[in-house]
Amino acid sequence: MLQTIESINNVVNNFIWGVPAMICIIGVGLYLSLRTGFVQIRKFPYALKTTLGRIFKKKEASDGSMTPFQAVCTALAGTVGTGNIAGVAGAIAIGGPGAVFWMWVSALLGMCTKFTEVTLAVHFRERNRHGDYVGGPMYYIKNGLGKNWRFLAVLYSAFGVLTVFGTGNATQVNTITTAIDTALINFNVISESSTGRLNLILGIVITLLVGMVLLGGIKRIGSVSEKLVPFMALFYIVLALGVVILNIGRVPAVFHDIVYGAFNPSAVTGGVIGSFFLSMKKGVSRGIFSNEAGLGTGSIAHACADTSKPVKQGMFGIFEVFADTIVICTLTALVILVSGVPVNYGAAAGAELTISGFTSTYGGWVSIFTAVAMCCFAFSTIIGWGLYGARCIEFLFSAKVIRPFMIAYSLVAIIGATVDLGLLWSIAETFNGLMAIPNLIGVFLLSGTAITLTKEYFAQKK
Repeated sequence: MLQTIESINNVVNNFIWGVPAMICIIGVGLYLSLRTGFVQIRKFPYALKTTLGRIFKKKEASDGSMTPFQAVCTALAGTVGTGNIAGVAGAIAIGGPGAVFWMWVSALLGMCTKFTEVTLAVHFRERNRHGDYVGGPMYYIKNGLGKNWRFLAVLYSAFGVLTVFGTGNATQVNTITTAIDTALINFNVISESSTGRLNLILGIVITLLVGMVLLGGIKRIGSVSEKLVPFMALFYIVLALGVVILNIGRVPAVFHDIVYGAFNPSAVTGGVIGSFFLSMKKGVSRGIFSNEAGLGTGSIAHACADTSKPVKQGMFGIFEVFADTIVICTLTALVILVSGVPVNYGAAAGAELTISGFTSTYGGWVSIFTAVAMCCFAFSTIIGWGLYGARCIEFLFSAKVIRPFMIAYSLVAIIGATVDLGLLWSIAETFNGLMAIPNLIGVFLLSGTAITLTKEYFAQKK
């Protein structure tokens, strides 16, 4: 029975994260970019001014909402996760250095896709019975396309609920326990035989922490995210920049390999990876999986922002993809490639390859700091996806089920810490990809609304 489920899931997964789906995601991104006159490039300075320029401005959000900056931090919490560390390593190992180039391409187009998603989410959002702002793909499909398209909104929410327990929680908790176990074993604090008991304790602690944050409501989620995300991102960026600076002599050759390897991977990987399409597929899928542009999940957090200007909040979407993929994913790639650690091209790789890039430069002691970074990344993802799941299940049923969902979601951390998840990870990734289909249809059909809102907003700015 399990083998049958696994084989069916593999077929669906290969399609969802394969060439046809990527063509759809890239195609919609290109279509939106052309129709908006590449707003992500034309208005990029304005996006930085609107986002980074407001980080230090203190502002209280009204009841049932977050500040715009808290909203982007919560969205980044959901996207800046272990994929930025482990996923990039996997893309390079299977697709060669050229995969990084295609990751940049997907991010450039994804910036416009996410801008559109966020703009639509704020424009078509509504208030729930508690007075909280609720929005995202299910709401802009329902309120923007009408009753005949409601089935798409229901599909999106159903896929979202099925995704959050695996992608958003269990896999992230597993990453936390693995990082802590590895660091403690390396320093002879514990033995491998005692990890089972430690992991159970960690699972219980994470369950309590996640429950405290999520059950505290939208304001507590925003407050924790705005403190944790900038800290963890800056912490990781400083560590990674140190590796690049200490190996600065290798940087020009690495950038050559990235660009040249994008079109001729066999020349860079010694013939192990010879497929141009494999390099492209790995780079594009990793970029999409990391920044979630096209999946619509980040717009759920942005819809909670205390703002009356959808397009202005959309600028945070542009910044979000830039920070997640162009900055953090690129730095991860550089850590691996400039450090000179051997990459076993053609074989699967994960966080251990990224960590080896740090340790080969700084020494074994840095594994403690990489463990802290991975724990922060994973915990922030759990919080962000907890909000996404709550909004999806509320849309399907009612606000009454949010608290039971939050409790169940928190308890999954114990399973993630103690059980070999195996097939669950792959199934969750499949449902994650399935979320893109109803969302992309909605974004494509509502693109005219987003373009009208954008033109009106910048016409007023003149």
